[in-house]
Amino acid sequence: MTEIDLPLDQPGGSTVTVAAEGGNAVARTVLPSGVRVLTESMPGLRSATMGAWVAVGSRDEAARHLGSTHFLEHMLFKGTPRRSAMDIASTFDRIGGESNAVTGKEHTVYFAKVIADDLPTAIDVITDMVTAATIDADDFASERGVILEELAMYEDEPSDVVHEKFAETLLGAHELGRPIGGTPDTINAVGRDDVLTHYRQHYVPPTLVVTCAGGLQHEDVVTSVSQHLATVGWGDGTAPPVARRSTSNGNPVAASGESLVVSRDIEQAHVIVGTTGLSATDVDRYTMSVLNTILGGGMSSRLFQEVREKRGLAYSVYAFSQSYADGGYLGMYAACSPTNIDTVVSLLVSEWEALAARGVTDDELQRGIGQLTGGMVLGLEDSSSRMSRLGRAEIVHGSFTPLDEAVARVRAVTADGIRALAARLAAQPRTTAVVGPFDADRTFGATAI
Repeated sequence: MTEIDLPLDQPGGSTVTVAAEGGNAVARTVLPSGVRVLTESMPGLRSATMGAWVAVGSRDEAARHLGSTHFLEHMLFKGTPRRSAMDIASTFDRIGGESNAVTGKEHTVYFAKVIADDLPTAIDVITDMVTAATIDADDFASERGVILEELAMYEDEPSDVVHEKFAETLLGAHELGRPIGGTPDTINAVGRDDVLTHYRQHYVPPTLVVTCAGGLQHEDVVTSVSQHLATVGWGDGTAPPVARRSTSNGNPVAASGESLVVSRDIEQAHVIVGTTGLSATDVDRYTMSVLNTILGGGMSSRLFQEVREKRGLAYSVYAFSQSYADGGYLGMYAACSPTNIDTVVSLLVSEWEALAARGVTDDELQRGIGQLTGGMVLGLEDSSSRMSRLGRAEIVHGSFTPLDEAVARVRAVTADGIRALAARLAAQPRTTAVVGPFDADRTFGATAI
């Protein structure tokens, strides 16, 4: 089975159904209002997960609305005209379900996992939250304090700080460099009216995508979603779904080549070295996944073996990549004793450059492919991961890639392709971010290894 297009001009009210792996069925309905509903029916599964996705993230905030997207994530759990915050919480506790939300740089999703028989309840509550949030002034004032405490919690975790500062330093003034959760300054500055304006602008029918996976029937999900949307006026009128995010928005993603030191009196130094990477739809994204796995994706990876196993310089060391509509980044992270920071940075860089200069062995290639494809298969063993796959397919890719096709694309990655991509990335400006007991003008690496 090959990739399946998800066209935005699918007629309103129409449904398309295709077979998926394991006897599952994937279906997509575009409602007349522009709301899209996607499901994956998983026969025999007794759970179901639903998500309500809105393609707005921290990068989309106007200057006076910075922090609004994350603020909304909190406020949508505070109540609607039909439900209080306690009603929302107690409903999921009563049925043994789980609910939460995640704010990203390009989308926000509100989700719940429940027993399959309780899926209509989950759909009712989550869509009520998304479409009819009250955003009460008193609740807004109290939740500001909660968000500030959340930010303080992350600020106390140096591994979180170095990841945030790496993205900010690498991307500079680009909107993807903004912290997803906002900062204490932006959270203190943003007002209820600002967040309400952000909500009314972005939370509208053409932006809403509802995805469900598990023990379900597509027609039942569409009926449940349609019935609720009608109660809040979201079923009125006709509109096409909002256009997907452009892969070129006139503000190119480019590495700053700058470095940053955050001085902290802590026992370990936390470091990331990296550069800009690939977009979420780049033709080389499967090659990037295998490259990342070989470089620092597991216990047999180059970074783990060289930094931890052979030299004992770090407990935590890995490579990571992140992709967005018009760009992304690749980084290598390690936490080590401050006295070993120069050696560790030199090792991170040398392993990266060796990959670019000499490529990978056949054994490394097969291990990397095996690790990645195994993780893909195992990662889709529950309803939550399949719900998320549908959301990313609709919002990010504009197409649904069946598991067998995705596995085939990973297996088609070659050693030559990895070396070429590694060389391209290694030639770009490089950014280093460090959190530890160092002066702000300290430089790192360039030591004998």
